[in-house]
Amino acid sequence: MHLPSLCDDCHVLRRGGSIKLMDLFGFRIGVDVSWFLILFLMIFWLSGSFRNELNSSDGVAYATAVATALALFASLIVHELGHALVARREGIEVRRIDLLLFGGITQMSRDAITPGEDFRIAAAGPAATFGFVVLCLVLDMIVVGPHRLWDAAKLDSSVHTTPVLLALSWLFLWNVVLLIFNLVPAFPLDGGRIARSVVWRVTGSKQRGQRLAARMGQGFALLLGAGAISLMASAGAFSGLWLLAISFLLWQSARGAIVQSAMAERIEQVRVSDIMDPDPVAIPSGARVAQAEEEYFLRYGWNWFPVVDDVGRFLGIVRREGLGAGSDTVASALEADAAVVQEDRPITDLLASESLGRLGALMAVDREGVLRGVVTVGQVRRALQTALQGPLA
Repeated sequence: MHLPSLCDDCHVLRRGGSIKLMDLFGFRIGVDVSWFLILFLMIFWLSGSFRNELNSSDGVAYATAVATALALFASLIVHELGHALVARREGIEVRRIDLLLFGGITQMSRDAITPGEDFRIAAAGPAATFGFVVLCLVLDMIVVGPHRLWDAAKLDSSVHTTPVLLALSWLFLWNVVLLIFNLVPAFPLDGGRIARSVVWRVTGSKQRGQRLAARMGQGFALLLGAGAISLMASAGAFSGLWLLAISFLLWQSARGAIVQSAMAERIEQVRVSDIMDPDPVAIPSGARVAQAEEEYFLRYGWNWFPVVDDVGRFLGIVRREGLGAGSDTVASALEADAAVVQEDRPITDLLASESLGRLGALMAVDREGVLRGVVTVGQVRRALQTALQGPLA
């Protein structure tokens, strides 16, 4: 989490399209349309403040405000890259990083499956922000020297304020604020995720950790909302409305996590093997193309089939359109696909599966990779409908 952002159920939250900015470390970096609104407001706010601090022309103040605002959003990308890089090291596919109205989000293919993995991914964002803070601190020291560092950070009148020093001091201050804010043990902030991982480790229950962190998130949202109302009454509407919007989003996200936890608790005992079709139709990898056409595609009318080796291990899928003239056996037209799930995994692992949505099914395998069944979208949907009966929160 970061700039009052609801980053993360950075892990599995899905959004619509965004405008691509760049590819960085193999990740797509984009911005939501709402990002342009906050960029405009921030530049407008900083321009007036910087004009007073610099005692310079409007052009210099505006250019400094633009550069500072963009650098702040760059620091949010650094934060999200911390999550993304660690998630990728943990074997989680990271689809994209987007900047939004209230911060950023790292979209991952699945949530953490162990408390250690959860902790490392959650802590990586604040660690990256801390690194950015240290960088600002070092650059400030280079500009003014270590003995004037505190004066520079306070923008003391005894220190000559240049555009570079002003931008560095402002970035340092706000990243410290965002770091502290983001470490509050309240879901969905990263501090809440860290708290969840600790409770998960101690109790052995992810859902218990999530409920506790989400309850703290709701409490923090109420405190923030009360502070926003007080600020609106004493200091002005804009600042208070901003905090009020953040508190509302925090509350909604925390409540959603409680509902999700209640649903997951109901179905966490249901395994893939409980709902899968245990008699999957699979094509042997050595089958000839003509045989596959006649005995499988024409007979069943399906668009694709799983392919297995001589001992039944799942190798991938083959599509009818992939059986071209250059294909000899099914193995030559094989698509190595990640559409697999362990048969002993809870069905909650399927909820964020991109392959389930793309193919409409996942291959259930045992620990040796032998194909044991197929689980479809319809089977998952029916299991969820059963779990959703009755109040969840």
